[in-house]
Amino acid sequence: MSFILPFIVLIIVVVFIHEYGHYYFAKKYGVGVTDFSIGFGKELFGWNDKSGTRWKICWIPLGGYVKFFGDRNVFSQADQEELLKKYNKEDQEKLFVTKPLYQRSLIVAGGPIANFVLAIFIFLFIYMFAGKDFTPAIIDEVQKDSPAEIAGMKKNDIILEIDNNKVESILDVSKLILMSTSEIVDFKVSRYDQELLLKVKPKIVAGVDNLGNKINKRIIGIKLSPYNNEIKHKKLGPATALIESFKEVYFVTTSSLKYMGSMITGSGDSSQLGGPIRIAKISGQVAEFGILPFISMMAYISISLGLINLFPIPLLDGGHLMFYAFEKVLGKPLSQKTQEGFFRIGMFLLLTLMFFATFNDLKDLGLF
Repeated sequence: MSFILPFIVLIIVVVFIHEYGHYYFAKKYGVGVTDFSIGFGKELFGWNDKSGTRWKICWIPLGGYVKFFGDRNVFSQADQEELLKKYNKEDQEKLFVTKPLYQRSLIVAGGPIANFVLAIFIFLFIYMFAGKDFTPAIIDEVQKDSPAEIAGMKKNDIILEIDNNKVESILDVSKLILMSTSEIVDFKVSRYDQELLLKVKPKIVAGVDNLGNKINKRIIGIKLSPYNNEIKHKKLGPATALIESFKEVYFVTTSSLKYMGSMITGSGDSSQLGGPIRIAKISGQVAEFGILPFISMMAYISISLGLINLFPIPLLDGGHLMFYAFEKVLGKPLSQKTQEGFFRIGMFLLLTLMFFATFNDLKDLGLF
């Protein structure tokens, strides 16, 4: 139960924001919305608003959807003329398929956009009211015969950059090393007012993270400490906090894309890919550390949901946007038969991904 409740809260918030993004742009452009659902399956409870939208919570809290008036899907309708015959002129204006291409694209992209906006607001809140760490990353110890020593790192070196990413805090070092997908990690360090570029090949060792979960760690063999044990942690003003929030969202997005790219090429560690079970487990563990770590995790999950939904895979928002791109280039929608073929491919890809992620989750729990 300690895992389930935080997981449900996290999923409800992130999914609600995602679906509200679709809902917002649909209402903005006059598309009728019949259902706004959090969860799938049988309805637990709900209510109708004055515009006729049914807001409901369903018993499987693993997603959600917004259903538009007259439409079962938001893909390009090749049989639009047949569809229009079913409705009078007033109702035709509420149909999704009658809207210009740019409006349909914004309605579909609204979900992922909302997820990125949520993450930015969470980071903005944290940086303004809890603060951000800016303690310089100073090497206190270099272990003998470690990758760091072999690369030439020395005690009192100040780490400035890792793989061209600026190190703003001592906390950034382990994060940047862990998220690097390169076999060789580039370190820029300051030594006696000189900047040096060092190339380090981390060791991959089995270990556990701060929550006790099994992971493959990238170890370079250094210990860090603040200069004179002084921690530099400060609250940021609105403008600076907003800039730092955008930078964090950009970093997580690009790092995630690099990681996924490395898995496709076979160079990445696919064992770290997880699904709902792992998210539920970690969300419960993080919630025990307090509200700030929990909402931080919510921001990262929101970014992941927004990013994944932009992938050009049919059944995802990115798949619909891909169809709209074809429609723009060809001057007409793809045929219904062609779209259905793409959807079968998309279903296969998503089921394969879900199976693989679930297998990793069960293996993480020691069931395999």
